[in-house]
Amino acid sequence: MKLSQMDNKQKINLAIYLGGILILLFFYFFLVTTSWIGYGVKNTCNEAQMQFEGDCVEALMQTVDADFETNVSKNGAVWALGQLGDDRALNLLESKYTGEISNEKGPYDVGLSQHELEKAIKLLKGGWNITSAFWR
Repeated sequence: MKLSQMDNKQKINLAIYLGGILILLFFYFFLVTTSWIGYGVKNTCNEAQMQFEGDCVEALMQTVDADFETNVSKNGAVWALGQLGDDRALNLLESKYTGEISNEKGPYDVGLSQHELEKAIKLLKGGWNITSAFWR
């Protein structure tokens, strides 16, 4: 049956049905994204705690500050600190932030990502991070 041949009640029922499917898809992708972020933070935290002592935030901070760590590890730790939102890391991240952000994100193995630092600092200063409430 074509849309033009449907009466108003059928059109409303179709709209409700399609709206329900869209809402379910939204929640599905939200759940997958939230789980993926939580897994990434926990994995990064576990890697940091194998190298350094202390809780997750302390180990991640030491990763960012360590001279022998790779830039990939440091940038991952910056990202995780931003996701965790613990303000103990704010001073450290601000000390590493130069504010020189290019229009391109750049590879994470070149240096400490100013783009990631900026995002993490915003999250630590109360930026909106809705997914963290579901995996913390």
